[in-house]
Amino acid sequence: STRELVETCCAAGQQWAVLRDECAGIPEGTEGDVCRTAQKYCCTSYLKEKSCLAGVLVAKEGGPCGAEDNDTCGVSLYKQCCDCCGLGLRVRAEGQPCEAIPGLGYPCSHAMLSCCEGQDPLVPEVRRPPEPEAAPRRVSEEDLASQEALSLGPEAEMANSLPGDDQDECLLLPGELCQHLCVNTVGSYRCACFPGFALQDDGRTCRPDINECVTDLHTCSRGEHCVNTLGSFRCYKALTCEPGYALKDGECTDVDECATGTHSCQAGFSCQNTRGSFYCQMRQRCMEGFLQDPEGNCVDINECTSLPEPCRSGFSCVNVNECWASPGRLCQHTCENTLGSYRCACASGFLLAADGRHCEDVNECEAGRCSQECANIYGSYQCYCRQGYQLAEDGHTCTDIDECAQGAGILCTFRCVNVPGSYQCACPDQGYTMMANGRTCKDLDECALGTHNCSAAETCFNIQGGFRCLRFTCPPNYVQVSEMRCERAHCPDPAECQASPARITHHQLSLQTGLLVPAHIFRIGPAPAFAGDTISLAITRGNEEGYFITRRLNAYTGVVTLQRPVLEPRDFALDVEMKLWRQGSVTTFLVKMRIFFTTLGP
Repeated sequence: STRELVETCCAAGQQWAVLRDECAGIPEGTEGDVCRTAQKYCCTSYLKEKSCLAGVLVAKEGGPCGAEDNDTCGVSLYKQCCDCCGLGLRVRAEGQPCEAIPGLGYPCSHAMLSCCEGQDPLVPEVRRPPEPEAAPRRVSEEDLASQEALSLGPEAEMANSLPGDDQDECLLLPGELCQHLCVNTVGSYRCACFPGFALQDDGRTCRPDINECVTDLHTCSRGEHCVNTLGSFRCYKALTCEPGYALKDGECTDVDECATGTHSCQAGFSCQNTRGSFYCQMRQRCMEGFLQDPEGNCVDINECTSLPEPCRSGFSCVNVNECWASPGRLCQHTCENTLGSYRCACASGFLLAADGRHCEDVNECEAGRCSQECANIYGSYQCYCRQGYQLAEDGHTCTDIDECAQGAGILCTFRCVNVPGSYQCACPDQGYTMMANGRTCKDLDECALGTHNCSAAETCFNIQGGFRCLRFTCPPNYVQVSEMRCERAHCPDPAECQASPARITHHQLSLQTGLLVPAHIFRIGPAPAFAGDTISLAITRGNEEGYFITRRLNAYTGVVTLQRPVLEPRDFALDVEMKLWRQGSVTTFLVKMRIFFTTLGP
């Protein structure tokens, strides 16, 4: 149906936006304007909502609502949603009721209302904590993540959505839920297949459509006619013909009762065929020079050839055109006059029958004129091709369809390879293996498999498509208390203690290039946290190009945020310093982060 086609093509448009972050170059399929329209507007809608969400996040975190520099397609709502979220934050700060203002239009009214109805501000006012009168109260587990530093996964990122919005599982886990296309629904999702494929019972995988009518998998009775449909078949009541006609090659053709001998004419009468019937004509006496044939027609006698001396002196014989002179029809198709007689001929696709008058259909398919499949029709034939091929302009040859060039490549996470009659997905030569769905490339963990070449003094860290050999050492005056942590051992100089971190922790992250920004990639804070704790964050090394920033989520929790998109594979080494104010003293902690951006693409 049109609705199903729109939903399927919409999911393809969203997938294009997720993978490429633009809507230019969407391949045009074979489904016409309906599919192209759905792909276009679902792709631009996704990019608009993504830019709107980014603007809302910046406004909630107190950032400036500057215009986006990379909006070349005119789909960005970043600044509009950021500004309108700021309006909602001001209304909330003044204690006024949160009510929609329709005049602002969508999405401004939605962004304002969402930000107004939000929880506590994401960027609280920073105050130096007062000296506690009693032992500090420990913050409950509900208020604090249980780890000192935490890398956020998809579940943690869900908290960044606007209040009341449905979570789009298809965009959160692209390529992992369905073999072909993922269609988001309220509170869930469903899988769909590209045209030409049918969804299997598992609700995830797709298979090519089967022509049940050809493979005898249909349930039509003898009195019904099977017609193949997309992914199924239908049974129609068999075609019947009126009396005087017979079903031949799917068409009702006239029955010649006179030729088949099924007429009821008596002796002395001749049978004359008509369309759908016949009539009996009384035999007549022929004039001189004519002879009555078995059907009662008067046929001219060619005296010039039948008599030994038909002409007297001074006269000559003239040929008679029987095709014109005969009162009845001599031939079914074409009558050709000959010297002293005539002959019948048939149109293309027919052969002259044994009676010399009627024409019989020729089965051209027996001559092998088609490169693949052939269907004989009355007076002609039709070539057609198997799935994955298309009929060439000559009408006989089947040529392979390059599914990769026509848009099937969007189904493959790495590369689409065209093969005769179909296509296959391929993975990079190293670092990946193909999953059971035949289109998704899964990373090989060389560290777990033991296929790395790291030395005994190094630690193997797996990344997408490869691995890194890392070496961790503690600086002087520090003791290594675990594989990734160094504690300050002794501090003879108090001034030196004040300046050096009490703890150094190593963390590694593996991320994909093209990650949507802004994106919180690392969370940091004291564990446990106590009432009155306040922190500050700063990147002290490795951020010379300004790809990352630090922000506080509340008084005792902060995040490292990617603010510039990383489009090519590269490695970063960041030093993130956290200062903790607690009960009048300041303690410094250092997180040494290794961030590896990898890509999966042709």
